[in-house]
Amino acid sequence: MTRASLDKQPHEVASMFDDVAERYDLTNDVLSLGQDRRWRKEVAKAVDARPAQKVLDLAAGTGTSSLPFARTGAYVVPCDFSQGMLRVGKQRQPWLPYTAGDATRLPFKDDTFDAVTISFGLRNVQDTDAALREMYRVTRPGGRVVICEFSHPTWAPLRTVYTEYLMRALPPVARAVSSSPDAYVYLAESIRAWPDQPALAERLGKAGWSRVAWRNLSGGIVALHRGFKKS
Repeated sequence: MTRASLDKQPHEVASMFDDVAERYDLTNDVLSLGQDRRWRKEVAKAVDARPAQKVLDLAAGTGTSSLPFARTGAYVVPCDFSQGMLRVGKQRQPWLPYTAGDATRLPFKDDTFDAVTISFGLRNVQDTDAALREMYRVTRPGGRVVICEFSHPTWAPLRTVYTEYLMRALPPVARAVSSSPDAYVYLAESIRAWPDQPALAERLGKAGWSRVAWRNLSGGIVALHRGFKKS
C-alpha cells in the first residue's frame, strides 16, 4: 500500500508515510519550492517555546519540525504513528524522545504540555474532531495549540493556479524526487478536500479551545491556527 484513500484508514496512512520516510524532507522542500522552511519558522514563532516548557509535536515525522523547539531549551516530544518515519528520525536525531502515537488516542496524561503543535498532519488524521479534543486534553490549563496546515488561498486567481499545480504539476514532480510518488497524489487530493480557515477555526472552538485565531501564509496556501485552553 503506497497511497491512502480519502477516508483515511489509519493503517493505510501509516503505511504510506513509512514508504516515503527516507526522502520525505527533501521531497517537501522541492514540492513547496523551499517555502516549507519559512512556514516552519512561522510555526516556531507562534508556538513560542521557552526553556523548560513541555512541547508536544504531533505528526512530527522524522523530527525536523521538532528541532526549533528543542533549540529554545524546551523539552519537545516528537510523536507520530508512522514507525518508518520514527525510525528515520531516530537515526538522524537519536537524542530526541520519539514516541509512537495516534493523534485520536494520545499516550499522555491530562494537562501535560504547555504547547501542542501539528504541522501538515491534521488532515491525515481519520477523526479531526477527536484529535482536536485529545490535544485539548493533554494541554495544561493556559496552554496553547498551534496548527499549521495547507488551506485555501484567499485570492481567486492564486487559488486557480494553486489547484492546477496540485493536480497537474505535483504528481510528475513527485515522481522525479519521491520514493513513493502515488502518496503525493493522495496528499494533493487531501489538501483540496480540507476545510477552509473559518471552518477549521469553528471546529477548534467546538473542541473546547478559546481565543481561536488564524493567520494566512503564502496567500492562504497555508494557514496557522492558534487557540488556548482556559486557565
